[in-house]
Amino acid sequence: MNPTRIPLTVKTLLCTFSLGSFAVVGQVTVLGKQVYDMTGSELHLGLLGLAEFLPIALLAPFAGATADRFDRRVVFGLALSGEVATSTLLWLYVRSEPTSVLPIFLMVLAFGSCRAFASPAGRALPIDLSPPEVVARVVALKSVGFQIGLITGPVAFGFAFVADPALPYLLSAIALSAAVSIVVAVPSSKVRRLTTNGARQAVADALHGLRFIRRSPILFGAMGLDLFAVLFGGAVALLPAIAEDRLGVGAVGLGWLRAAVGIGAGLVAITLSIRPLRRKLGHTLLLVVAIFGLATIGLGLTRSFAVAFLAIVVLAGADAVSMFIRLTLVPLATPEDMRGRVLAVENVFIGASNELGAAESGLTAAVMGLVGAVVFGGAATLVVVALWWRWFPDLRDMDTFDEIRPQTRLGGTPP
Repeated sequence: MNPTRIPLTVKTLLCTFSLGSFAVVGQVTVLGKQVYDMTGSELHLGLLGLAEFLPIALLAPFAGATADRFDRRVVFGLALSGEVATSTLLWLYVRSEPTSVLPIFLMVLAFGSCRAFASPAGRALPIDLSPPEVVARVVALKSVGFQIGLITGPVAFGFAFVADPALPYLLSAIALSAAVSIVVAVPSSKVRRLTTNGARQAVADALHGLRFIRRSPILFGAMGLDLFAVLFGGAVALLPAIAEDRLGVGAVGLGWLRAAVGIGAGLVAITLSIRPLRRKLGHTLLLVVAIFGLATIGLGLTRSFAVAFLAIVVLAGADAVSMFIRLTLVPLATPEDMRGRVLAVENVFIGASNELGAAESGLTAAVMGLVGAVVFGGAATLVVVALWWRWFPDLRDMDTFDEIRPQTRLGGTPP
């Protein structure tokens, strides 16, 4: 096999990221619309984000240890199957014309629990099956696949919601079932598995990834930057309220606004898959997060659908650049037998920070109003960038990926 070519198995596996983002992001979009239609409350949008965040945050260390201890293909497939079951339950519940959002929140908690286990195993699996020379390209193509689903999911689910409010959840179950069928056909990776002796050791192993990240200034800085930037800049979670109250558009318009995230990120992902960033990575990371904050402020101030759409495209494109840098950096700086644990913690910093940002935005909107919450979030993101520029010089001055080497133990690098 040519070590510079991406294996066919990996290319096939990357399709699961398109199917997964199509299902998950589309479902999240209509869930926000459904909850806002039922309650008319930005606070409930924040609580929905909190319900999506909590299981990922609480289960991430143990999900990572599970991905390192067992066959990642099996863990990924079982977790996706749980997502299929939960989407099916949502479909059945919404068909009953519900009046209470409590069962929806409980099912979102269950779906988030499955996602907590799916993410570290699924993200590590294509890296395990790829030669080191193509990891950056695999990350870029994985991002492209994710963005395809991110664009098509909200639009398709928006039209489906207009046709029948229950139909989007059935579409989610079908797409996730297709992802399961792909995972079943993927061979197991030959990675040395983590072994444990007793519950105490299992807990220690689960927390190992967190300690590993904490002692790596570049990893800790990159993940912390995303956590706080997205925490304050989570305005996308308020799109159901922005679409309804500020822009005067319905479910289809909301779907296009949510798809703008995928359009902006997708254009950048395609560009990076052809011409990856190679120099001044630290400066670029901080710059694009600042652009993310400025675009968020623009989204909060506008009443124009076109301007709002453009602002979302810009902030999503900026976020895609920072995502490319971080998602390439993490596997390169992490030993293979620890990737599950480290990626699980990173999932809290990067993936679950979107849900936590949604919770923060909803709670802030309940206090400061819709416009105040979005503008405050964008301004706070700019403050975070300024602080990180000063506090994390190793991250700021990072030039190329070639200078990144995996640590072989806590606090050390290979001799």
